Amino acid sequence: MTETSSTQPMVRFDKVTKAYGDLVVLRELCLDVAANEKVSLIGPSGSGKTTVLRTLMTLEPIQGGTIHVEGECLTHMGHGERLVPADARHKRRMRGKIGMVFQQFNLFPHMTALQNCIEAPLTVLKLSKDEAVERAKELLRLVGLTDKVDHYPGQLSGGQQQRVAIARALAMRPKVMLFDEVTSALDPEVVGEVLAVIRDIGREYNLTMLMVTHQMGFAREFSDRICFFSNGAIVEHGSPDQIFNNARHERTRQFLRAVLAGQ
Repeated sequence: MTETSSTQPMVRFDKVTKAYGDLVVLRELCLDVAANEKVSLIGPSGSGKTTVLRTLMTLEPIQGGTIHVEGECLTHMGHGERLVPADARHKRRMRGKIGMVFQQFNLFPHMTALQNCIEAPLTVLKLSKDEAVERAKELLRLVGLTDKVDHYPGQLSGGQQQRVAIARALAMRPKVMLFDEVTSALDPEVVGEVLAVIRDIGREYNLTMLMVTHQMGFAREFSDRICFFSNGAIVEHGSPDQIFNNARHERTRQFLRAVLAGQ
């Protein structure tokens, strides 16, 4: 785990339960993620990985437990001497600490790459247009799209659109970045360019990063820690070397054999 000056985790899941009717997707999940730590969530489809990100982004309500970001409760807020479920205003404020990049790019098709990146800083952060444009151009440079600032999504490749989506998330200056299978909708030849951007972001910014991925090679190279999920719970977690070379649980070894055989 990345060393920090504080013992307080940037993200904490404390006995978080998420269910859809009788289907339990997360089972009293306990997970601490340190400031600046890079964590990959791996496991079979339906194991709860993406739900972890969606609950952290407040896109899904939880049925039990609490989630904290930077020591402050995301899912609940104080009311007198007790905690009550967070209201929309509290969630919106807390969500400002978090950026998420989805499988689908979700860009505004009627806006250029630059306009996509300045919209939220202008309306949510109330930046001046000059400041928002300067920030967006710097981020588009970081993701290798300096020459595409005036292009619309329909004029960009899938990999380029995903890089705009990453720049757009970073424009909000989050402290935590979430990546949900960001290469799954891309052609194989452009997967590398998006992973290279994520690698650069990890080097240039002090960000806590959680990534759901099936790209085992990238997870192994990039992560400080890997968590293997199955049936809504973390079966085991550890350094990439431990998980890939000395996994303790047969379920983890079985999954890795199957995935690596297909890559």
